[in-house]
Amino acid sequence: MPRPEGAAVPVRFVEEVLNGHNLDVIPDLVSDDFVEENPPPGQGPGRDGLRDFLGQLFTAFPDLEWTVEQMVADGEAVMAWSTWKGTHRDAFLGIPPTGTRVTVEAWTRDVVHDGRIVSSRILMDNLALLQQLGAIPAVAS
Repeated sequence: MPRPEGAAVPVRFVEEVLNGHNLDVIPDLVSDDFVEENPPPGQGPGRDGLRDFLGQLFTAFPDLEWTVEQMVADGEAVMAWSTWKGTHRDAFLGIPPTGTRVTVEAWTRDVVHDGRIVSSRILMDNLALLQQLGAIPAVAS
């Protein structure tokens, strides 16, 4: 799918950081004063908090792959609907490894200024993740 003009930095973040598991490029893509508007449990503040959290995520799901299903840009704001998949091989959010392959939807809104992400908001289907990991019982159909 073609990416919208203005989305180059978030696309590079997905390709190099999320799929390449390359935490070393984060300073090139994320501002020094980065703000995560709704950080996930366990994520500390700023760019360092993001880097540390992603390191934990990649340890827990070493085969994590992130697919952007749709992306739109409006000025400095870039929104994406994505799906990530991975196998739970190490503890994550206090949940011991299960060996379960999970599929999780996520929606992100990144604001890019001067070529770096300055803020991000991610909404992830945490209920589905926790159900797939067996931490919460699935709802009977």
